[in-house]
Amino acid sequence: MTQLTKTLLTLSLAILCTFSCTKSDSPHSSESAPVAAPHKDEPTEHEPLPSRVRLPPSVLAAAKIRVDKVISKALPMTLEVPGEVAADPDRSVRIAARVPGRISAVYFKEGARVQPGALLAILESSELARIASTYTAASARALAAQKNAARLESLSTKGLAANQELLDAQAQAHGLESEAQAARRSLLSFGLGDAQLPNIGARFELRAPIGGYTLSRNATVGQTVTAEHILCDLIDLDRAYFIGRLYERNLARVQPNQTAEVRLNAYPDAVFVGVVETVGKQLDASARTVVTRIAITNQNDLLKVGLFGKARVSLHDAREQTHGLVVPLSAVTRIADRDVVFVRQADGHFEVHPVTLGPSASGEVQILSGLREGELVVVDGVFALKGAILKSTFAEEE
Repeated sequence: MTQLTKTLLTLSLAILCTFSCTKSDSPHSSESAPVAAPHKDEPTEHEPLPSRVRLPPSVLAAAKIRVDKVISKALPMTLEVPGEVAADPDRSVRIAARVPGRISAVYFKEGARVQPGALLAILESSELARIASTYTAASARALAAQKNAARLESLSTKGLAANQELLDAQAQAHGLESEAQAARRSLLSFGLGDAQLPNIGARFELRAPIGGYTLSRNATVGQTVTAEHILCDLIDLDRAYFIGRLYERNLARVQPNQTAEVRLNAYPDAVFVGVVETVGKQLDASARTVVTRIAITNQNDLLKVGLFGKARVSLHDAREQTHGLVVPLSAVTRIADRDVVFVRQADGHFEVHPVTLGPSASGEVQILSGLREGELVVVDGVFALKGAILKSTFAEEE
């Protein structure tokens, strides 16, 4: 069960005995609170649907409800850039075997999410055992040689040992110490820590250096692999890139730090707001395009590498659309196949307003009908209010 589902269930239980809903056209409302007057800019009245909900303060706090005023402003012109989703290279890791050997266990599946430090696979490596044995033996011999050199140094100061004998003992101790350190560095290059070295044997554990998703699995129990063998690619998609293809004629219009809205073909109703991070320096000779990287943040775990879509980049020039009422995209949701927003009323209720959407840019969208300037719309916590409305609808159907 996802965290989002848990939150909805918690809010629904809290709402069950506390919300109150009415129909916008019902004469038998169980509440005397007045319904907002119809908007003059709407050609028809709202379709009948649960339109008002009230949540107790504790639920409001848990849902982190936040409202903002509807304002009139001009949205910037936008430029559409086609492209696809790609992983952030700084949040991607290629998991190699690191040691030659035989895979004895695999603990991950393709496409699965793993936590940092999670055990991915176990290898049995004779090469690892050999280097570990060399390290242990060289360390023991180096320690004995150092003690012998210290003993001879003490005797030499008393004239009981030849100086050449002392020099030979010190050279031997230094050579054995160098051998032990070389074996130690080899073991550390496999990703082992100093604390693991005393007990290391042929068993080698591969663990995830970061949290994320395994894109592939190239590991089978019993498989013999080299140190360079790639078991899987691990990526963190909490932050990713939309790799846009910017045509040559539009190069002068797009610069780093401009905002963009990314809409993917797989999720046409979802909007990923991002920022242009870089505009490439090399032109594709055949397509006459330049790679543009737009940093985007995952939402509801929807992002997948390779998804196609389009980015609408907000332009920083003087050409603007006409003024209109504007709200953040986060304020808009869909109920009964209609775009709606929640408006907070003076009596503490939240009222559903069906709206007609215009163009969007920079994470905001124009409202062509359904709102007035100055009304307070919910911009954070919309999911909790939508859950309350749907809960009331299910209750009526029962």
